[in-house]
Amino acid sequence: MIANRLKKNLKSRKPWLNESIEAFRLYDRDIPEYPFIVEVFQNHAVVWKKTDEAIDKGKEHHFTELLEAIEEVLAIDKSHIHIKERARQTGLEQYEKLGRKGISFTIKEFKAQYLVNLDDYLDTGLFLDHRPLRKEIQKLNGKLGKTMLNLFCYTASVSVSAALAGYKTTSIDMSKTYLEWGKKNFDLNNLNSNEHLFLREDVLAWLRDEKRKEKFDLIFFDPPTFSNSKKMEETFEVEKDHVWMIEACMAILNEDGLLYFSNNKRKFKMSDTLISRYNVVDISEKSIPPDFHDQKIHHLYKLRHKI
Repeated sequence: MIANRLKKNLKSRKPWLNESIEAFRLYDRDIPEYPFIVEVFQNHAVVWKKTDEAIDKGKEHHFTELLEAIEEVLAIDKSHIHIKERARQTGLEQYEKLGRKGISFTIKEFKAQYLVNLDDYLDTGLFLDHRPLRKEIQKLNGKLGKTMLNLFCYTASVSVSAALAGYKTTSIDMSKTYLEWGKKNFDLNNLNSNEHLFLREDVLAWLRDEKRKEKFDLIFFDPPTFSNSKKMEETFEVEKDHVWMIEACMAILNEDGLLYFSNNKRKFKMSDTLISRYNVVDISEKSIPPDFHDQKIHHLYKLRHKI
């Protein structure tokens, strides 16, 4: 059963999957008895299994069946199957290094290339659900000295897309590891990382700093759902705190600028105050890639000043 579903899914992706996309989601918990996620990176597969997700007793063999089906359908060796067990994380724990030693390699996506590592961290270095956004940003016109700000930038893949469109980018994150990863992503795309800013900062403290005068033409703001990290000066929860955070972003957005605000809280509701104050467009539905069964993987909004 699971092998047939993988074959069906692979066939359905062929109309839009081509040489310019080397990473995609093949299986997304389609069948309840197989509550797993499978992502493909070139000739490798990553299998996500939640440690707190119960599988009916007597059906534990379904995971083994899935692994065998991946080998068969993708024609890959079992050594190229990477298994990730993901428990519920708090704060910035999703960025912590695991006790493994994996190999980093490059994948293509539209005009860009990105470095991925399928073993060493809880995530791979590239969030596939924002593939459509990266494509959209690559089509923007960032010429004539336009600037872009990426907050909680992770490995700066969205910054790469903006830089390819001509923006001078500023990428901010708490993790030195991911900022260095981001610089490597820039260099992979023949973008001189020295001509762009990579700042290791507490994003919330940086947003509260009223001494900053610089404004930006494009901002991407994708905070964690919740954080109580000791590295940050304060805790936050995205729905409770999104009003002041977005207002802080809009305060440094140029009059004709564009803010993309994303989050992963499944039941998130945008504040009516923000909706009345700014031009807010919910593009979540259009921003979910066709290979994602989960239509609530993220929320994505465009915000502009009312002029």
